[in-house]
Amino acid sequence: MKTSKFLMSAVIAGTLFLASCSPKDADIQAAVQAKEAAGIAVSVAKGAVTLTGEVTDDAAKTKAEEIAKAEKGVKSVVNNLTVKPAAAPVVIAEDPVLTKNVADATKDFPTVKADIKDGVVTLTGEIKKASLITLMQQLSALKPKKIENKLTVK
Repeated sequence: MKTSKFLMSAVIAGTLFLASCSPKDADIQAAVQAKEAAGIAVSVAKGAVTLTGEVTDDAAKTKAEEIAKAEKGVKSVVNNLTVKPAAAPVVIAEDPVLTKNVADATKDFPTVKADIKDGVVTLTGEIKKASLITLMQQLSALKPKKIENKLTVK
């Protein structure tokens, strides 16, 4: 009977010792967060790490998960990181296409003259204040490199 009580006490003491040795969630969170890149949020509940935020590419997403898994006390990792979409390249219309489209856009504004060179639309002449916004929106939609507004506004 004494042996079984001793054995039971040893098992309980060992369990308590092991429980006290495993890192706390806050410690795991601090350790993982210190190793992660900026923009990655780390939360920990019962040893389960959740990663959220945006990263630049799939390699960064995978690396973040590996860093979290390598931390002592981590039982699982939920990787909710998203990869930022690549920025769409800026499209600038070619001069011949731009010339035709600018002519169409300015046909309703007979006092406006438009010259196109190297993707830059240069506007000269006169325009009514109420019409300026409409013209500029139409021209911007044509994707010129730049619009130089040298118009006289009435």
